[in-house]
Formats: sequence, structure tokens, C-alpha cells
Amino acid sequence: MSDNGGTAVGLLSYETLVHAVAGAMGSVTAMSVFFPLDTAKSRLQVDEKRKSNSTPVILAEIAKEEGLLSLYRGWLPVISSLCCSNFVYFYTFNTLKRLNAAGQIKSRPGRDLLMGVAAGVVNVLLTTPMWVVNTRLKLQGAKFRNEDLQQTHYRGIFDAFSQIISKEGLGTLWNGTLPSLILVLNPAVQFMIYEGMKRKAGRGGKKISSAEIFLIGAIAKAIATTATYPLQTVQAILRFGQYKGDGKGGVIGSLSSIFSLLMDRIRRYGALGLYKGLEAKLLQTVLTAALMFVVYEKITTATFKVMGLNKKLKH
Repeated sequence: MSDNGGTAVGLLSYETLVHAVAGAMGSVTAMSVFFPLDTAKSRLQVDEKRKSNSTPVILAEIAKEEGLLSLYRGWLPVISSLCCSNFVYFYTFNTLKRLNAAGQIKSRPGRDLLMGVAAGVVNVLLTTPMWVVNTRLKLQGAKFRNEDLQQTHYRGIFDAFSQIISKEGLGTLWNGTLPSLILVLNPAVQFMIYEGMKRKAGRGGKKISSAEIFLIGAIAKAIATTATYPLQTVQAILRFGQYKGDGKGGVIGSLSSIFSLLMDRIRRYGALGLYKGLEAKLLQTVLTAALMFVVYEKITTATFKVMGLNKKLKH
């Protein structure tokens, strides 16, 4: 397929589709491997009264109290949401990158950041309902330390959608949208650093090894996660939205509810309370992102080689 063809540059190109499928498969593979770490992170973010121990201790507590399989509770909805989310993100990001290349515009960190933000906004608006549902299913049946948290009783993904719409209203499916929109900076910063480091590593046509891709992906995600973690905690609380007394869940997170949640954390636990669960989050997201990029690059390389389009991997 020619680079100059309208179809190649447009939304419906085989190359962009390959990137999207590879990104989705990479994220699903990586998340499945490190899923228990995500379980630990979610508990620490939402259950304020759970003591912030080391990640292995948290995992051991959950397994002892609720059974070993509880570490993988909510795997299917999370994986489904992640698959859709990464497909949308990679498709949008690489479409914008192809349009950028077609205009003969040189890639720069600032431009990569803008493309990442645009892809993130599209992703948030389309996939937030799935993330609201999977957050609730992931925490269903959990033994909370905080008595203000109430249990949900869903039979699966579709029942969760049905109950939320009928009992809480359609808008509830977009709980946490505002912090999610702000958090598009997370993957945007991640992709900006990743693309920049990859360009430097591949200068002069040098082949980048899987180990280098893993390291670049890990560094990019670690920086992005640490910078945006307090908002990720607010996002998780708003998505869960199951509070008996004070209505923390709201309908759609407003600036005032975000601010009040952040200040409430600081008032109760100090500034470090904003980073409760960061260890588990870093372990999970950094390792997941690093492995995802390795699988993603391997799939795209192999697919483009078969298609005779391996030149597309050059950024």
C-alpha cells in the first residue's frame, strides 16, 4: 500500500489497524500477567482504612481473607475494557502520527504530546462506561476495612450496565470523566517519552532490542504514573461510587468534587496520603507497560514483515 494513497493516510489503513490490534493484544497479555498487582492497587486507592503495607503483604492478606482467586476478581471486564481502550488509543494515536508524517512534519516531543492528548480524549469519552463497570465488578465481594463502602450485586458485565442505568441513571456510567480527561496526560507523557527515547535509541538505523524496548517502556510509564497518581486515586474513588453516607461518587466528577476528595485525603493522611498504593501502582503499570510495548513491537514487526511493510515501523 502506497504512503501517498488517500486510504493509507486516512482512517482506514491496514498499518494503523495493525498498530491498534498489536497495542490491544500487548496490553491484554501484560495485564493478565501482572493483574494481582492491579488488584492490590485498587484496594489501597478505594478502601481508605486498609493499611498501606508492602504489595506482597496486601496480596497475601487478600488471598487469605477472600481466597487466591480473588486476586483475579474482575479479570474479564478489566481485560475487555483494556482491550477496547488500547485499541482506540493506539488507532487514534497512529492515525494522527500517519497524518503528521503525510504532511512531511518532523516528529517532536511537543507534537507527540499533543497527539497523545488527542488520542486520550477520544479514548476517555468512548470507554469510560466500561471502566466504571469493571471498577465495580473488580471490587465486588471485597472485604472492605471502610464501613462507608457498600457492596454491589451484579451478575456480570451486562447486568452491571443494566442496574447502573436503571438505579443510578445513564450519567453514572461517565463517573470520573473529568479526572480521566485530565489524566490523558498520563499516556500522553508516556508516549512522548517512549517515542523520544526510541528515536534516540534507533538513530542511524540501529536495531532496538527487546530489552531496550522493555526499559524504555518502563521509564516512560514510571515518570507518567508518578506525576499523575493523585488524580488516578480520585478517578478510582469516583468510578467506584459506592458510599453509604456522603455521596462521594456524584454523577460526573466536577472540579469541586475532585478538589474536595484531594483535600480530604490530605486532611486525613497528610500529603503522602495522595500516594497511597503508589508502590503497587508503579509495580503494576511499569511492568505492564514495559511488557506491553515489547509484545506490541514484536507483533507489529512480525505483521509488517509478512505484509512487506516493515518500513512502517520507522518513526
